[in-house]
Amino acid sequence: MIATQIRQKDALFYFAAYPSDKLLDAVRFISRFYGEEGGQIQPDPIEEQDDVAQFIAKIERSDKAFQRELGRAKVRAIRNFYETAISQPPIPGTVLLFTPQRLRFEAWTDGSGVGRLQEPDEKFLIIDGQHRLAALQFFMRSHPDDARNIQVPCVIFDGRSEDFATEMFVIINSTTTRINKSHLVDLYERVSWAEPDRRFAAHISEMLYSESDSPLRYRINRLGGRSRQEKWILQAELFNEIHRWTRQSWTQIEKEGPDKRLAARYYAVARDFFKAAAEVWGSAWGDGDFMVTKPVTLKAMARVCADLAAVDAGPEEGRVGRWRARLAPWSEQARNFRNEGFYERFPARGQVERVARIHRELSRLAGVTPRSSART
Repeated sequence: MIATQIRQKDALFYFAAYPSDKLLDAVRFISRFYGEEGGQIQPDPIEEQDDVAQFIAKIERSDKAFQRELGRAKVRAIRNFYETAISQPPIPGTVLLFTPQRLRFEAWTDGSGVGRLQEPDEKFLIIDGQHRLAALQFFMRSHPDDARNIQVPCVIFDGRSEDFATEMFVIINSTTTRINKSHLVDLYERVSWAEPDRRFAAHISEMLYSESDSPLRYRINRLGGRSRQEKWILQAELFNEIHRWTRQSWTQIEKEGPDKRLAARYYAVARDFFKAAAEVWGSAWGDGDFMVTKPVTLKAMARVCADLAAVDAGPEEGRVGRWRARLAPWSEQARNFRNEGFYERFPARGQVERVARIHRELSRLAGVTPRSSART
């Protein structure tokens, strides 16, 4: 096929216009799709070792945006658009395809980046665009001549690792109407090929959600959570802070061995810190009229936890009491964390800057030196 090679930083990928009939033969559907007249597209079988396809199929089965009736309505709406679009392009957005095979590319000599790209030996995995291609399949069945005149813009990723393809899928689909970014955290926790530092942090985050002695139990907003309690912070937000902490200590963690036993020790540190914090905040902890357990403050406290753990993690016995005494000055500041006037008391250009500002203030009150400052 004729394609354009595109380079962005270290990434190299291709853009191609695929004739619809050839494209439908070159991709595999891993979800079942239904047409209006009872027709359906059967999903291709997924091999047990194909972690990427297994992961995507699992999400599409579990996420409410991909339930059968919603999926049927979505495909029907897209198909109807194909039928009625005259001057508008039916598929203006690109479909993202992936093959682990390194495709051969023969560039033309004019320096344009255009050339001939090898077709993969096996079918492409669809990273983004399954619904659009499912609708095109049904449109092809009912309007074959019209469908053959459609060329589909495609971005093709080849020869990449499976984690690249899966992260692309999650990030692209991470909107409020589709897939929650917290799926990416579950991915780090559950698959063997995720980076060890991310998998380590993900396990700590999961324990903070599920362990019975965690002050944040069921208060973390993650897809598929059973509890209907009010949620305080997104799983992905908390994960970012835990990962920030463990990444700072990664050299030592690697020496000890980043297994689940060591992750449990780090969890115990975070658990004890939030227990101490809950005690010093008193009635403001979990009170909807205060910002204490809102994401901006919880993230700042997670950073204080990392700073404090660097100098006073042990011994574990008596740690909650030691840290309660250290954090005691926060009690007198609870009024500054009332919702009313909070953003005026902690002015910032955005949440990133506000988290850093609150982190500095909480550290000052507790007499804890932020680790970033200690390195400068």
